[in-house]
Amino acid sequence: MDINQLRCFVAVGKELHFGRAAQRMEMMPASLSRFIRLLEEDLGVRLLNRSTRNVSLTAEGAIFFDEANKLIDQFDALALRFKGGLKDERRTLRIGAIDSAARGLVPALLNRFVPTHPNTDIHIIEDKTINLLPKLKSGWLDMIFFRAPQIIDASISVRFITRESCVLAVPASHPLAERNEVSLDDFKHEAMIIPERRTRPHSHDLTMSIYKLAGLTPVIAQFAEEKQTILSLVAAGLGLAVVPASYRNMNSENVAYIDLQLNEHIKGLPLSIAWQKGNEDEYLRDMLKLLTDHKSELTGKL
Repeated sequence: MDINQLRCFVAVGKELHFGRAAQRMEMMPASLSRFIRLLEEDLGVRLLNRSTRNVSLTAEGAIFFDEANKLIDQFDALALRFKGGLKDERRTLRIGAIDSAARGLVPALLNRFVPTHPNTDIHIIEDKTINLLPKLKSGWLDMIFFRAPQIIDASISVRFITRESCVLAVPASHPLAERNEVSLDDFKHEAMIIPERRTRPHSHDLTMSIYKLAGLTPVIAQFAEEKQTILSLVAAGLGLAVVPASYRNMNSENVAYIDLQLNEHIKGLPLSIAWQKGNEDEYLRDMLKLLTDHKSELTGKL
């Protein structure tokens, strides 16, 4: 097992499609498939469910996906520390982001930032808030886009950005899949896939609040931690899930996303940016200014 096999597997895990994953890795689909097969043989476990129309993570694959992501991040960070030959005028900007921000806000923000800072090497780590905060505090990250907990370390500065809307994820074959919009009454008796509160407290509490405000209790089919696992369970017909609207950009062929008509007291998922207090770096100031000057356009990506 080597780092290239891990990168190939993570690409397939993110795209859930061999063709698109191969494009991401700039290699032939057959070569990508061979890397994955060799990885599974090395591990002695099947990581992916494959069919002519669908690719999904197995239960073991979902766990391995999370750990492989962490290993790649650690490898890249270590390589960056010891990488030689960088010109003195170049510098690295290390950004952490939760999944929805990494797919929408951060790319839109960098699209404006990079042209005016051409000598910057951008390093992005996609992870959950619970993992991003220690990396920010330790200095491994310069800034993070995250869901701020109720209590946060006094050494961290936080600026609220926006609240992300949510949608209902249902199997593509579900009777609701053709609807443009649904309310809780349409799915209140359906089994639900709920995020683990320990790692995704805001998403967990949002789903629970939708039911609580209506005087109801959800039928919980399963708790899940990773977004790929949640969507794989939905695709398999094991339940429905309330997810950030940005998940619509994910390539989940057997999942449909429907707008939610929610109680007016449900405000959506908060998104903020954080950095270490006392950080006077000009790149951070430029990022914050871009967020202020183009907030409507940037948050429209969520």
